[in-house]
Amino acid sequence: MRTRLLTASDIAKIIRMEDVLEAVEVAFHEHGMGRAIMPPKLYLNLSRFNGDFRAMPAYIQSSAGLKWVSVYPDNPKKGLPTVLAMVIYSDPETGFPLAIMDATELTNYRTGAAGGVAAKYLADPNSKTLGLIGAGVQARTQFLAVTNYFDFSKILIWSPVEEEIEGIKADFKDLPIEKVTIEEVAGCNIVCTTTPVRGFIVKREWIKPGTHINAIGADAAGKQELDPRILKDAKVVVDDITQAKHSGEINIAIKRGLFAESDIYSTLGEIVTGAKRGRTSNEITVFDSTGLAIQDIATARMIFETARREGIGHEFDVIAQHKIRPR
Repeated sequence: MRTRLLTASDIAKIIRMEDVLEAVEVAFHEHGMGRAIMPPKLYLNLSRFNGDFRAMPAYIQSSAGLKWVSVYPDNPKKGLPTVLAMVIYSDPETGFPLAIMDATELTNYRTGAAGGVAAKYLADPNSKTLGLIGAGVQARTQFLAVTNYFDFSKILIWSPVEEEIEGIKADFKDLPIEKVTIEEVAGCNIVCTTTPVRGFIVKREWIKPGTHINAIGADAAGKQELDPRILKDAKVVVDDITQAKHSGEINIAIKRGLFAESDIYSTLGEIVTGAKRGRTSNEITVFDSTGLAIQDIATARMIFETARREGIGHEFDVIAQHKIRPR
């Protein structure tokens, strides 16, 4: 057996949001059915460098693997992506590494896809306005995913980084995108927050009845984008309860006694499987996304199978195929 190496350029030939949405929805379904194995995400915090590493293993649908990902907010100043990642995708029967692949774009797409799936089940199906708080890579993939399910008449953006807003407007010239205040963005039917802040920037009084929020930016302890009063007034759905309590949007509110685990309505997997109902009224809904390893491995499986079928990537020997003999 040989290992397939898939570089960023190889991944770019394969990855499409439509395929990732399908893979991620299946992953949440399997998670909701209790058929996935996913130990808690392990963090290696390096505050000295304003960054951290995360080890994310999972087994799902006869696929196993590990994502090793770093998050360094200062990287764009150095010409590097904020998120850098690789996946080792393995045969669960033998442990053999079937592929080593760049997972930076994989991570971006699967994060966007989680928001898309959440909006599919939790947002008002008649939603016509989309708000993006933050305009970086994660905002773009939220946009790509959510627009698969909704036809928006207006897309509003706020970001402290002017260049990012202009970049999105330039890349999507044919869409009704407007730069506005953060308060105006928060008034949209669907709101996606993708900032790295550590103190809430979205106020409760800005959120209207019936709004759905994809809270994406809080993915580590100490991060927070939403006024805790929003959480108390909303139907809160998380990707994984353990991860959300420690590193999701609810982590600060829980630490301060403003929100409790018992206030969580459900996991997204429970909603996808039908064990819990999604939107039922003109309620506020919040999806707290921390990013799950099952999303990565489900997406890696799709990428690997496509690459093998289409002959994309480079095969090489990374594991010794012979017994060790005395010299």
